[in-house]
Amino acid sequence: MTTKPAHKSSISPRNAFEKIIINAGVGRASQQPNFEDKVLPQIIRDLSVVVGQKPQIRRARKSIAGFKIREGQVVGLRVTLRRQKMIDFLTRLLTIVLPRVRDFSGISQDSVDKGGVLNIGFRDQYVFPEINPEESGFAFSLGVNLVPRKHKRAESLESYKELGVPFKK
Repeated sequence: MTTKPAHKSSISPRNAFEKIIINAGVGRASQQPNFEDKVLPQIIRDLSVVVGQKPQIRRARKSIAGFKIREGQVVGLRVTLRRQKMIDFLTRLLTIVLPRVRDFSGISQDSVDKGGVLNIGFRDQYVFPEINPEESGFAFSLGVNLVPRKHKRAESLESYKELGVPFKK
């Protein structure tokens, strides 16, 4: 005997999305002493636990004195999810993570750009249940970008609503 899901969508996440990109900014943590030896491995481990694969280290392309950034310095991490990992992450994001966000009332429709990409930001990684705040010594911000196959805003918004993305009324 098989059970049917409560909400049957006519669109599948595999057909709706091209990829999901997760960005983590290291920000001021990169100014700490021993950053690449102690702090960066901890951030990489936390992000790997959240997304299920190792992140790519992103370095500064050029020096910017106003931001105290030097060429080659680590400025963030990036992970691109496709296929089954993308679907698993999206399911966890919609069913577990977003309801855990304090005072969450829905995602603004302004978060969808004219190309149809939905951008969601998190101030820290602690909304993900895989992260233990006692073990994780450093907080870092996360940006999640859902890239649709249809690159028009109206079509993408409709796809997001069918998949159950909670938008503000």
